[in-house]
Amino acid sequence: MTLEEAQKTVDNWIKEYGVRYFSELTNMAVLTEEVGELARVMSRKYGDQSFKEGENQDPADEMADVLWVLLCLANQTGVNLTEAFKKNIEKKTSRDKDRHKNNPKL
Repeated sequence: MTLEEAQKTVDNWIKEYGVRYFSELTNMAVLTEEVGELARVMSRKYGDQSFKEGENQDPADEMADVLWVLLCLANQTGVNLTEAFKKNIEKKTSRDKDRHKNNPKL
């Protein structure tokens, strides 16, 4: 599935099952919450903390939740994520093409 298809899939789901999008500000708060849930899983799976009994241990599920809300925000604000991502890759390539190769810390 492409980013464009994912945006359309989310939009169709919202229209069929979700009644309407939450406000942009609410979705921003939800995105922050979902990133926090991903951070919790990552810190327990790859860091020093341990999981609590019954706690979600699947980073893929949490990453999908983050992507879902990001797709909602893109749809709500008229952002074409395919184009935005292409431009972002070009920006990073132009800015950082030698930066990391020349970093003695890496």
